Amino acid sequence: MFYDGKSFSHSSCQQKQHEMNKTLQREINLAKNIQSQLLNGKTPTFEGGEISGTSLPARLIGGDYYDFYPLLNGKIRIVIGDVMGKGIPAAMLMILTRGAFRSAAESTQSPGDTLTAMNQALYDDLRNLKSFVTLFCADWDPITGLFTFANAGHNLPLLVCKRDRIVKSLPKVSGIMVGGLPNQIYKEESIKLSNGDTVFFYTDGIVEAVDKNGEQYKIERLMSTLSEHQDNVVEEIQNSVMDSIHKFTEGLPQKDDITMVILKITNEKSDITSFNSPVLTV
Repeated sequence: MFYDGKSFSHSSCQQKQHEMNKTLQREINLAKNIQSQLLNGKTPTFEGGEISGTSLPARLIGGDYYDFYPLLNGKIRIVIGDVMGKGIPAAMLMILTRGAFRSAAESTQSPGDTLTAMNQALYDDLRNLKSFVTLFCADWDPITGLFTFANAGHNLPLLVCKRDRIVKSLPKVSGIMVGGLPNQIYKEESIKLSNGDTVFFYTDGIVEAVDKNGEQYKIERLMSTLSEHQDNVVEEIQNSVMDSIHKFTEGLPQKDDITMVILKITNEKSDITSFNSPVLTV
């Protein structure tokens, strides 16, 4: 039998390329599973309130991030963020951001201090990578109903007021994105949440979702959806927003990740009853 050296070499290269592609796909799927487990970890359960979060990446893996962290003083710390970029690089930075948040939450007293510590920890790496992260961090005190928050260049969450039946943005609090400038001090604002109020955290993938004509979903449509479904439980509100986006886009593939966190108050006072890794604060 006669072997053509060129044909054999070409076939061998094709086989190696095929094996490399299979290996790469396995690693991407593994990265997707790891990210999914981190984003969809145990949700805290507590009396007097409920919380839910979800993230839909534009690609197999994304750069959006959210997390919950109960504190020993009874408060719960909530964060949502958006890493500049898409795909695997953004996902790697998301994991880095998660680690910085968890570390900062253990040693800081408030949302502003947490963002300050995260910027300090991440600034050099993000600068070297020419990237940044927008973050919104908040503490909810289920005993007093006080909601304290700080912002690092992120979208302000929406507040659905049960008493007035209106949807509006939280009071403005400014701050540069994490990785933007060194030695930043992040200011805070506080509001009192009442029974039935809902806070909707989101990334810009929601309001910037586009239909086949290139029109954006926009914040007005989001506010209308939240107003219509404000009496529902958090999972139903979450599903209603997703359904509204899918109906608007008609299944058109999106360019940005879609992420939301919903906090709803169901009693004036409550106590967090279960979650892993509580932290020490005063």
